[in-house]
Order: sequence, then C-alpha cells, then structure tokens
Amino acid sequence: MKLIIAQTIAATDSETLAALSKQVATNTLTANNIWMMVSIVLVFIMHLGFATVESGFTQAKNTVNILFKNTLTPAIGLLAYAFVGFNLMYPGGEGFYFAFAGWGIGLPADYDSLTYASGGYTYWTDFLFQGMFAATAATIVSGAVAERIKITGYLIFTVLFVGFVYPVIGSWDWGGGFLETMSTSFNDFAGSSLVHSVGGWGALAGIIVLGPRIGKYVDGKVIDKPGSSVPLATIGVFLLWFGWFGFNGGSVLSANPEAVSLVLVTTSLSAAAGAIGGFLMGYIVFKRLDLGMVLNGILAGLVGITAGADLMSPNEAMIIGLISGGIVVLSAITLDKFLLDDCVGAVSVHLTCGIWGTLAVGIFGSLAGTEQLLAQLKGVGVIAVAAFGSAYIIFKIIDLTMGLRVSEQHETEGLDSHEHGIRGYTITYE
Repeated sequence: MKLIIAQTIAATDSETLAALSKQVATNTLTANNIWMMVSIVLVFIMHLGFATVESGFTQAKNTVNILFKNTLTPAIGLLAYAFVGFNLMYPGGEGFYFAFAGWGIGLPADYDSLTYASGGYTYWTDFLFQGMFAATAATIVSGAVAERIKITGYLIFTVLFVGFVYPVIGSWDWGGGFLETMSTSFNDFAGSSLVHSVGGWGALAGIIVLGPRIGKYVDGKVIDKPGSSVPLATIGVFLLWFGWFGFNGGSVLSANPEAVSLVLVTTSLSAAAGAIGGFLMGYIVFKRLDLGMVLNGILAGLVGITAGADLMSPNEAMIIGLISGGIVVLSAITLDKFLLDDCVGAVSVHLTCGIWGTLAVGIFGSLAGTEQLLAQLKGVGVIAVAAFGSAYIIFKIIDLTMGLRVSEQHETEGLDSHEHGIRGYTITYE
C-alpha cells in the first residue's frame, strides 16, 4: 500500500512538474512573441521613414512619384516574399548555395509553437518580421534611382529583387547556407550586409544603368538639385532611428532583457556618433554646417552598427558610428567624382557603411580577430558579386526591352504631372 501511495505521489508530482514546465514555456513564448510583434511594428514604421526621407531629399516635382514607389514597395515586397521569398530564404538544411521549400507560406507539418525557433516566436511572426526586412532592401534602391526611372521598370525590379535575389543571398547566412557553415562563420547580426549592402548594391547597379539626372554634372561641376522639404527629410531620419530599435532589437529574436538592452544601447550610441562624424567631416570638406550630412551620418551610424550590435561594447559602438559618419561624406563625394548620381545618398549610407559595419565585426567586439575578419571579407565579396551582378542584369534587361528611363521631357517637367497627374505640393501664393 505504501509503495502504491508513493508511486501515486511521484506520478502526481511528475505531472505537476510537466504542467508547470509547459506553462512556463508558454509564458516565455508569449513574452518573446510580443516583443517580436512590437519590433515588426517598429520596422514597418521605417517604410514611412524612407518615404519621408526620399521625398524630402528629392525635388518637389517628383514628390508623388517617390511616395507612390514607397507605398507600393512594402506591399509588393510582402506579397513576393510570401509567395516565394520566405521559403527561398529559409528552405531547411544547411550548407547550401540554393534551396527552395515550396511556394507560399503555411505552418510546417510538424509545427509546435513551443519548440519552433526555440520558443522565441511563432511561425507567423517569423514570416512577418523577415518580410519587413525584405521590403526594406528594395526601398533602399528607390531613393538612389529617383527622378528618372520609369515606375513600371522599378516595380518589376522590386518583384524580382525581393522575391528572388534578396532571399537567396540571405539564405547563405541566416537560412543555414554556406556562409554560416564555413569553418569560421560569417557574422551579420541584423543585416549590415544581408539587407543594407544588398539594397546598396542594387542601388549602385541602378544608377549605373540609368545614368545621372539631366543637368546634375556640367563641365566637371556638381550641380545641386535642392530637395522639396528639409523638415520632411529630418522627420524621416528620426522615424528611421525610431524604427531601428525594432530592426536591431528584434534581431535578438527573443525578449532576452540583457541582450535587447545592449543592442538598443549600441544602436543608439552608434547613431549619435554617426551624427557627429557626419557633422565634422561635412564641415572639414564643405566648410559649412551641413544638415544633410548630419542626417545621413545618423543613418550611416545605424547601418554601421547593425552587423555587430550584439557584440560591441558601448565605446566600440561609438567608434564604429563616428567612422561611419565620416565615411558617408567621403563616399558621397567619391560617387560624384565618378558621375554616379544618387539622389538621397542611399549607396553611401547603405552600401559603403554596410560594408564597413560588416568588416567591423572582425575588428571590434567579442569576435574580433584575423580569422573572423577574413570570414567577413569573404562574405562581403560573395554578396557583392551576387547582389550587384543580379541587380545589374535585371536593370539592363528592363532597359533593353521596355526602357528604364523616362523621356527627357518628363524628367525635366517632373514625373508627378506626367506619370501621376497630380502634384505633391499644391500650395500657391498670390
């Protein structure tokens, strides 16, 4: 009888312990998933930031065109990523160059929310968070090629770039591909290379195929084309900084308090230092207090820290941001010397500083060392060839078949009236 009672108590205790363990796992999943959903909202707001930055930095006669592209980009991006991109980026397995798990999205056959992603978030949250990142890569291209690209050509490019190019490259690291399974793994925490430089390479390919805007470079001089609204551009930069808390903070992939807190601190310090770097370098080069360079310096600092936000000390984050802010100014000047017309500085911010931030993982932080730096260099090189090569081919095919650039008349008079039939700014003064 005593043995039976003891066995009954042990069984009850075992059942109670199992029930408690499951409840703890459920509560942990809920907390993690809530933070991930908040991060999704923050990353979504970044699309508003891109829209306001690009419309503020470009001419008033093209405002509706810019906003039209930035409205359709996340819409097309999410649909393309749902239809094909997500399963290209996360096909399962490891060590691959190309793999595909099938069309569309849906719960895996053996799905268990408590074990999926180590209990960090649900399948649906995983898709939406990654989908926001995918759309961001195409948005980067939008600003660089503004004011002279046909809307149809841009939209076709967006479908192909977000649906196929970005997810295949992303799979090489985040999806368990060969960059992750190298003897020394390539490390890109939240996408200095996998998101920002991929978009930056696409932007560079676009401005090469398109050529500069009419009147941008005359007799060896760079002709300034003032943007429509400096206040709007400033608002956009702060919206992007705000959204980056989700972009980097959500990339912890859980609500781990220490990890999230550190990432938010390094992200903010790098952005702040980037502003100072842009201010100082802008003053040294242009001998003026250049707000545009301060704003792009903030974005440069954000991009620069994104690859190693979880690995850096606060002091290292400030160094990375300060250098990023200086680099973005020098990069913009260099592009102009090569007659590469980037309307908003997207290549300098996302490509140049994305590469710098990726290499910084091998120079600063807990992974710093020669082997890691070499792994970072290999990743940067592979991504450069794949992203730039793919984007250039897509743009070139569009250009040769249906034309990529608007007519000289449309470009001169503005895309708003010719392609959209309305103007962005309708205030008139008597």
